[in-house]
Amino acid sequence: MTKPHRPLPLEGLRVVEFTHMVMGPTCGMVLADLGAEVIKVEPVDGDRTRHLLGSGAGFFPMFNRNKTSIGIDLHQPQGAEIARKLALTADVVAENFKPATMAKYGLDYASLSQQNERLIYVSCKGFLPGPYEHRTALDEVVQMMGGLAYMTGRPGDPLRAGTSVNDIMGGMFGAIGALGALIQRGITGKGQEIQSALYENNIFLVGQHMLQYAITGKAADPMPNRISAWGVYDVFTVKDGEQIFLAAVSDAQWKAFCAALDLQHIQHLPEYADNNKRVEHRPRLLATLCEHLATRSAQELSELFERVGLPYAPIRAPHELLDDPHLLATGALADITLPDGERAGETIKTTLFPLTMNGEMLDVRHDPPALGAGTAKLLTQLGYSAAEIDRLKRERIVA
Repeated sequence: MTKPHRPLPLEGLRVVEFTHMVMGPTCGMVLADLGAEVIKVEPVDGDRTRHLLGSGAGFFPMFNRNKTSIGIDLHQPQGAEIARKLALTADVVAENFKPATMAKYGLDYASLSQQNERLIYVSCKGFLPGPYEHRTALDEVVQMMGGLAYMTGRPGDPLRAGTSVNDIMGGMFGAIGALGALIQRGITGKGQEIQSALYENNIFLVGQHMLQYAITGKAADPMPNRISAWGVYDVFTVKDGEQIFLAAVSDAQWKAFCAALDLQHIQHLPEYADNNKRVEHRPRLLATLCEHLATRSAQELSELFERVGLPYAPIRAPHELLDDPHLLATGALADITLPDGERAGETIKTTLFPLTMNGEMLDVRHDPPALGAGTAKLLTQLGYSAAEIDRLKRERIVA
């Protein structure tokens, strides 16, 4: 699938990414969605996320759209040489391997920048340079050591967040750094190295809780056990065991909440006179609300809160969002064709980058690539003949 051309901000920019899993591919995906030509360098057997099961089944098609693929065996000297030639044609190189890995192949920033001082190099790591930098990091590792799992789970039961938050955001911060470096390069003519890291990203996410302690002297409780800032801000179990989130985060919303639910008899009680008092008496207030809401359906409450403009949210699973009317109407879901696996060639829907430019979302211009889809074209651009390309493929130096 190739979509009609529309001008995009990074057109003409070449990105070569040596990435795998989620963090590095997310960095490349952001730049690709913004219009850059992104070349994914894979092992000759392919990125292993092409064939992951379970929670990893969506990794490759989600984070590798709008890219082309070349398979290169970096362990072979001629493969490493091809990779260096390709990297030197790039405006941006991105990688997310362990420290010192890229230097073994002459693909680190120090080596490449000697030949191309305009190069911008994005390293997506587990930890920024320091005492932890040589540790092996995963999203779950940094969530556990970085306070996020503590805040997400109930007391004594740390729980990772329900998606790859640090991998995805870490990749996004890498892309933001690349965009800033591109602007600076336009002024100075020189590139630079950008480093983004899972652990530091996680610390940024929990920073509000760190500052809460610094300011109040009281450690933040895990979210399920926290003292809410709002009197009404919770998930309620209603008719037939359904659940719905309802909130009233201002005194004006509290007034509308009581009017909508026929709760005027408690609206003006002294203990509920303002939000802070409602917080102080929250257990009693929630008990009253739970009893009052028990006979109402989630659908009825959704329609009521929609009508009066109060915050609400039915509880939904991710798979249900594929049929979400808002996402379908706004074009936030786009079709892609799967490149691998038992369902290769089938079309499914994916989520787009969550912004618009000139009123439009950044669409899928190219499906996630088959392994080596761009190999012949890219090697031809590097000066290799058709015969040489055939030999390189036969010898499994490229795929």
